[in-house]
Amino acid sequence: MATAARPDAKGLSDLTEAELVRTVLDRSLATQIEIDKCKELQERLLRKDQHKPLIDIMVEGRVLTPNQAKRLLQDAGEEKKLRDPPGYQILSPMGQGSMGMVYKAKQLSMDRVVALKVLLRQLAMNKEFIERFHREARIAAKLSHNNVVQAIDSGEFSGHHFFVMEFVDGANIKQEMDRGKVYEEKEAVRIISQIAEAMAHAHDKGLIHRDIKPENIMLTSGGVAKLADLGLARLTADETMAQAEKGIAIGTPYYISPEQIRGSVDVDIRADIYSMGATLYHMVTGRVPFSGKTPTEVMQKHLKAPLAPPDHVNTRLTSGLGEVVETMMARDRRSRYATPQDLIIDLRNLLEDKPPVIAREKIGATTMASLAEGDEAEATATSVDQFNRTLEQLAAQVNRSRILISVLGGLLGLALLTILVLGLKLY
Repeated sequence: MATAARPDAKGLSDLTEAELVRTVLDRSLATQIEIDKCKELQERLLRKDQHKPLIDIMVEGRVLTPNQAKRLLQDAGEEKKLRDPPGYQILSPMGQGSMGMVYKAKQLSMDRVVALKVLLRQLAMNKEFIERFHREARIAAKLSHNNVVQAIDSGEFSGHHFFVMEFVDGANIKQEMDRGKVYEEKEAVRIISQIAEAMAHAHDKGLIHRDIKPENIMLTSGGVAKLADLGLARLTADETMAQAEKGIAIGTPYYISPEQIRGSVDVDIRADIYSMGATLYHMVTGRVPFSGKTPTEVMQKHLKAPLAPPDHVNTRLTSGLGEVVETMMARDRRSRYATPQDLIIDLRNLLEDKPPVIAREKIGATTMASLAEGDEAEATATSVDQFNRTLEQLAAQVNRSRILISVLGGLLGLALLTILVLGLKLY
């Protein structure tokens, strides 16, 4: 199916839907009936919390050709330019997210480079999206941590809603993996440890992120990991918002927790731990934990399919990492790490080549609970997996013992030979 080319980010930001409709009608590119059908589809998507620009829908519905869409965007970019917000100077576009254009800008009062996100003009017509945009800024302002992208300012000018953040000079994890990178175990653990520190800070502030994924983990040129994009974050205690979202799956399918898929109202920090686990899995194996042809198929696997242990997918990984990831991604959240602080303990152990003690306690407790409840299949599967890991550890110990015995045997043989030679000489 055809999709619209996007040659000019500013054109996308400045071409409002009203202007698009007027221009399409003026140029006789489509009829009002065709436009209305496309707008109805857009409204249905919005009710599902999915935004798609009208111009994309018109191309996918073959109302416009890709070339026509491209020309409309180019014309909009030539006719309009985003004016500098008061106190800032726009330097260059950086990219576009689901809700806004992000620009590299200069904060004049502080003489520093910042990232400036501007809500898409199409969404600025909707009060709900305006409130959601500014809620992200307010939530980000509650956090002050080296591993979180810092909020600086927000406001509105000439109908444009903007949010100013710390500028991160680097790439995100997704960009690195898109170039074919599979992370070495300790490098990945160091990165996730930093994100766990960020989440521990968020947990102390009563916040849950709800969309941790490779794309939302930035890496500075100095190797510092920073958690970004709080667009789906909310306060754990915000019961009004929780009830409003009841039954709605909120998150990214490849990394979403089972309770988020079900639309549970009591989602807590353990959902973020699950998403961190799915992200870590992807980083060290080069593939997502569960794949499928559709988002629904992927989410069904999160709910029901067994997880292939990461150290079985990539045999260079340690069994300890496998235990940590499996604990992070336990389907029953009671079997996960209870807090980011607990997770940090095991991640530090991995970095020091020590066993993940909390993960092993959790796995053992899960096995016993399954046996007590009569869930023999799950208990057997868990027990077999743990037994296999124990065998691997014992095998490693045996190999080390064999080497030690061989060395001792050699030394003993040499000693006996020396005694024999000396005895012969004395004789």
